[in-house]
Amino acid sequence: MVTMKISGKKKMRNALFIVIIVFVLLIGRIGYIQFVDGAFLLAKVSDQQRLSRSISAKRGTIYDNSKEYALAISANVESVTINPTQIQNNDKEKVARAMSEIFELDYEEVLKKVKKRSSIETIKRKVEKEETDKLRIWMEENNIETGINIDEDTKRYYPYGDLASQIIGFCGSDNQGLDGIEAKFDDILKGTNGRIERQTDAKGQEIGTEGEQYVAAVDGDSIVLSIDMTIQSIVEKHLEEACIDNECTDGGSIIIMNPKTGDILAMATYPGYDLNDPYTINIEELKNTWDTLSKEDKNKNLQAMWRNKAISDTYEPGSVFKLITASAALEEGIADTDTEGQFNCSGAIEIAGTRIRCWRYYRPHGSQSLRKALMNSCNPVFIGLGQKIGVEKYYDYLEKFGFFKKTGISLPGEGKGIFVKEEKCGPVELATISFGQRFEITPLQMATAISTIANGGKYVTPRIVKATIDSISGEEKEIAVQYGDQVISKESADKVLSMMESVVSEGTGKNARVAGYRIGGKTGTSEDGVNTNKYVASFCAVTPINEPELVMLITLYNPTGEGGHHLCASL
Repeated sequence: MVTMKISGKKKMRNALFIVIIVFVLLIGRIGYIQFVDGAFLLAKVSDQQRLSRSISAKRGTIYDNSKEYALAISANVESVTINPTQIQNNDKEKVARAMSEIFELDYEEVLKKVKKRSSIETIKRKVEKEETDKLRIWMEENNIETGINIDEDTKRYYPYGDLASQIIGFCGSDNQGLDGIEAKFDDILKGTNGRIERQTDAKGQEIGTEGEQYVAAVDGDSIVLSIDMTIQSIVEKHLEEACIDNECTDGGSIIIMNPKTGDILAMATYPGYDLNDPYTINIEELKNTWDTLSKEDKNKNLQAMWRNKAISDTYEPGSVFKLITASAALEEGIADTDTEGQFNCSGAIEIAGTRIRCWRYYRPHGSQSLRKALMNSCNPVFIGLGQKIGVEKYYDYLEKFGFFKKTGISLPGEGKGIFVKEEKCGPVELATISFGQRFEITPLQMATAISTIANGGKYVTPRIVKATIDSISGEEKEIAVQYGDQVISKESADKVLSMMESVVSEGTGKNARVAGYRIGGKTGTSEDGVNTNKYVASFCAVTPINEPELVMLITLYNPTGEGGHHLCASL
């Protein structure tokens, strides 16, 4: 009996001990929740009780360089949302019917949203005020005061349609930049969204007496481009004419650059597209079959339409690149501009057992100075110069002129030069590079290199954005001009410019002469790939030649018209 009593007491002590431990653990847990997790849980409860609606910030305006023309603007529109739990059951069908008719939406889809057991549903975004005013009148007439929200929103517009389309880019449905300047400077342009908040219970019904709390949106900063509206408009007009007249199957591009600042005054790619309707294809042949294409093919064609060929696509520059070889030869003292009989063209030149012909092999140029060789665009002369310069030194100049790197322009999708590696560059490879064949660069790289020559031999980085404007203070902050190395001396640069003027006044670029203007230039023709039977025709120009202010490069892809691929015959 004694043993049983002791055993019973022991069980009671053990049970009491367990109860105490559990109690202590509970107290500890409560203390942890109160003092450690308290702030977090309180915030979580507050979030769960808070119904928030976003207010879109206005994206900053994109201006041309004069700030007189707004190329991209954000206009005030409105968005319509509903709180399904706050709409009476006997009103749901009526609300759905009214919204579907006012906004031309599918009734069944709207009704499904109205009947959802959710706190908020979007009916339509970016609605013009004329439409939302119809909804306001209907709500008043039908005594509907809760459950329907009409909030301010913004919508991106492009007043000039397809002007500078591949530069500016466009926005998505949430006002996020998807291409061009809109994408590259999205963080600056987008601003900070505002919100409307109110406290609700589990059913979405409003609690408390504070009502709605309004947090204003902060508009995005604006951007000033280097683009000149007038020049851009003229360039696009004439590029379209050139591509149509010369039947360029793969389009074309033009870049106009200020060599002193690097400012891109115009950059056009043909064909462009309507920024207000960027998902509608601009190619006539595709329009009729568009609905039959796969999603992948549609996306591929849209990407091609949006791509800025002037900075993204590479090409063989052809004889325009002889300006680089001439610059290096002059800087190295290998040649001078007007030494008569310094060179001789017999119609071809043999390099490491490979015979490379002059374009006018059938009637050789004969004895020439460097100036006349450039005027005649004589391949053998520049091949010989390349051999004298040598691979190592020539590649040094290629690097200094910026062909091995991106220019750093503030646009997405920029490409860079594609060359054979220096250690694999033999005599034949150097020969073809010397007159602009068997390597690829972007038009922007070529235009920048010509600008280096026009800028007294000093490299300048292309600039597409000149300044930003603070949306609150209005303060304008300039984007500094960025200069690089002195690639060649001013003396050498001036000699190249002088020869370019002769190319236009007496040489292969005579069709670019304009009375009263001193213009220098160089024509170029190259194959678009190997054995494609396609060609690229190009022409670069500098004016005025005595004090350069403009550098232009026009590139036409596969011109198949009457003038063929010789651009100088079709200018």
